Amino acid sequence: MQYFRADYYKQQSLRIQQKYIIDTPQRGSVFDCRGRVLAASEQIKTIFAEPKVISKPDKVAAKLAPILNKDEDVIFAKITESGNPGFARLYKEASQEQCTFAKEVHFGIGVLSEWKRRYPTGSLTSHVVGFASGDGRGLDGVELKHNKQLVGKSASNIYLADKGRRTIRPKEAGHIARDGNSIILTIDAAIQQFARQELEKRFLEYEAEAATAIVAQPKTGAILAMVSLPDFEPNDRSCDPNFLRNRAITDQFEPGSMLKPIVAAIAIDKGVVTRREKIFCENGSYRGKGFGRIGEYGDHKFGNLSVRDIIVKSSNIGMAKIGQRFERQDLYEGLRFFGFGKTTGIDLPGEVSGLLRTTDKWTGYSDTRIPYGQEITVTAMQMIKAFCILSNGGKVVTPYVVKAIVDNEGEIIKLQRGTPPVGHVINPEVANWAVQDAMVGVVNERKQGGTGWRAKLDKWQVYGKTGTANIALEDAKGYSEDNYVASFIAGAPAENPAIVVLVSIRKPNKKLGKGYTGGAVSSPVVGKIIEKTLTYLERHNLL
Repeated sequence: MQYFRADYYKQQSLRIQQKYIIDTPQRGSVFDCRGRVLAASEQIKTIFAEPKVISKPDKVAAKLAPILNKDEDVIFAKITESGNPGFARLYKEASQEQCTFAKEVHFGIGVLSEWKRRYPTGSLTSHVVGFASGDGRGLDGVELKHNKQLVGKSASNIYLADKGRRTIRPKEAGHIARDGNSIILTIDAAIQQFARQELEKRFLEYEAEAATAIVAQPKTGAILAMVSLPDFEPNDRSCDPNFLRNRAITDQFEPGSMLKPIVAAIAIDKGVVTRREKIFCENGSYRGKGFGRIGEYGDHKFGNLSVRDIIVKSSNIGMAKIGQRFERQDLYEGLRFFGFGKTTGIDLPGEVSGLLRTTDKWTGYSDTRIPYGQEITVTAMQMIKAFCILSNGGKVVTPYVVKAIVDNEGEIIKLQRGTPPVGHVINPEVANWAVQDAMVGVVNERKQGGTGWRAKLDKWQVYGKTGTANIALEDAKGYSEDNYVASFIAGAPAENPAIVVLVSIRKPNKKLGKGYTGGAVSSPVVGKIIEKTLTYLERHNLL
């Protein structure tokens, strides 16, 4: 044996004398823009067994039972049924006293330091921050998108051990684990709380299926708040899997009348229509070959309207007639420039692109329906991006949630300052007209048919546009008459927009008799979020 198998037994002896210990790094923390902790890892103690060195597991289990407050049969099963002869986890988050007593039971019982992820704000920022697995892998939200930056680098070290597998000393110079980088978000937890609080009230009051709210800075694209309801508790996650969906970037819907100011701005910019001319709106009923019949909400009967009046009164017929004047490719490209039919590029996983069909798939219905928000699907984030562009004088904006990445020494590795101002999607004069004139009228001119009057504020001039879209039937052609997406998108102050806010509520219960339109359901929520947010920003000298 010494002659023929000397190398084998030498290796076996060395293997017994050595033990490998992996030093797991601390996962980086996630903070809001004002330094509030949204996610962090803390060290916990785990009591484990090494089954291969425990000859009498029943006796060990009996002694451990009162220390761990567990049934000895459960402990016995964990030791004897472990698939790993070198490790069987017995108890997580043990106290120092439990660790001390457990190690005295048998040399095959040890204590391991592990990291546990905590989310101090709970469900408040659950869809943005996301969550990580028990072994420290990001599974959703920022935790998933930026897992490489957060996770750090582990280190494996070799130690000499006695026959009982107890550590004697390091065999070689030790390797040091490198903790993960931390991430600072654009999200402000205070503004997030304003948005969530107001949205949840309405969500519950109207017995809705789902709801979304987003607050953004139009000049930079920074997202100050993003709420998706129903939400979840990231420290637990024992909920309906649908609650884990961040509907702000995954749910697509027809925008309805929210699209009208954008199409109107594109039309004016392309010379399809002028601001001064009047368009006859057919007294409420417009029919034609190839596009069927178009009516107005509430059976309104409008005559000659300017483009501004078409937006204020939200005339479908007026927008349909504008759509018929377009060269199809011009309208398609204009909408693409505003970000429709493609992802916004926000730094979160799971974003969908919505639907904007190429012109070769358009019909007469497309020419007349797309201008007032049908035959196109969008996400809440796409609408935010488009309105940020309008509110920023036509300059391109890309929404983002990660403000900075910081290493474990506190040095900034990456700093996001927003989209560089390179070029305009439309003429700044046209964009300013849409914001400071047409959409101000939607909020201010209640008697003239402005549908956003419930969002009007005394201190700040709000501008915006409502949107009420029937939800398409799943099993048949056409739309449901009972189910709607009620939305309102707005900004303030109109003269120099500081924020843009979108609230979209899916399937408010129409049977309650409280209303179901974007104006009735969502605009009051937007008004309250704007008022609270601007007051907060002003108080902190951030306006």
